[in-house]
Amino acid sequence: MPKQMIQAIRVHQYGGPEQLKLEQIPCPEPQVGEVLIRVHAAGVLPAEWKFRQGFFQAFRPAIFPSIPGSAVAGVIEEIGPGVTSFQIGQAVFGRSTHGTYAEYTTTEVEPPALQPETFSLLALKPEELSFDEAATISGGATIAWTALFEDGALQAGQRVLIQGAAGGVGSFAVQFARWKGAQVIGTTSKANMDFVHALGAETVIDYTSTPFEQVVHDVDLVLDTIGGETQMRSMQVVKPGGRLVTLLEQPAQDVAQERGIHAKQNATIPTSGLLRTIAQLIGEGHVKPTLARTFSLQEASLAHELSQSGHGRGRIVLHIAD
Repeated sequence: MPKQMIQAIRVHQYGGPEQLKLEQIPCPEPQVGEVLIRVHAAGVLPAEWKFRQGFFQAFRPAIFPSIPGSAVAGVIEEIGPGVTSFQIGQAVFGRSTHGTYAEYTTTEVEPPALQPETFSLLALKPEELSFDEAATISGGATIAWTALFEDGALQAGQRVLIQGAAGGVGSFAVQFARWKGAQVIGTTSKANMDFVHALGAETVIDYTSTPFEQVVHDVDLVLDTIGGETQMRSMQVVKPGGRLVTLLEQPAQDVAQERGIHAKQNATIPTSGLLRTIAQLIGEGHVKPTLARTFSLQEASLAHELSQSGHGRGRIVLHIAD
């Protein structure tokens, strides 16, 4: 009996957005410990266009053809042997390791994968969340949470500077930090200043007109979502004993030591329990997902072009099924 064919975006070589090809492929089958998910929405993360362009090939080379995507929200269609924690028909969200720019994907749920590069996690989707909103949580909210509270040890009453406060991670970070009781300072473009204020930032700096280091001093934590020169300048505003956590390149440890601060990459792996915690906060109204734009599966190249531009509010999502 022939396998059901599905639509998926595949990449066959490194290159620009034009390498994202819509193709027909056989529907994957769940193996031992895996579930098959009918994908309703997939988050579009900046790491995915960087991977497509070959930025990571020196230490994480692609195996072509590859299906991009990890953030997913959908409905469990089938369960593989040994799966007892999920049932067919349940709406779930989280992270898949087998590519989510597709109508169906599989991911391991039992036992949890042991290696970070193969780690996957799922949780039940709250009814209050749409599938598109749920797809923003893995890779957006989870990174913001672990960077602030696990790597950054942010506490109530502390001052935090969030670079790129309107983005897919930054917009969640502002809300989490405010919920925690921290004083939030955010950088963004002029067009997004009111938006970042509305998220809960007490001070918002237009980085296009004001160098942040001229007005920000002695913060307990910087969350860097920009990297490069912004990361180096951010070290100047952290108070002695404070922290800088970056989502990008490893910070210069000699500079950090010279200034008496702790600087590290965000490397904490989220858990299914964290997904449930964040979903509860969203359901209770403490945090609100922000959708920058939604695209169809066929428009994946346009979604990557927007992500690559580095501007926008919140997370970009592929809306794959209603």
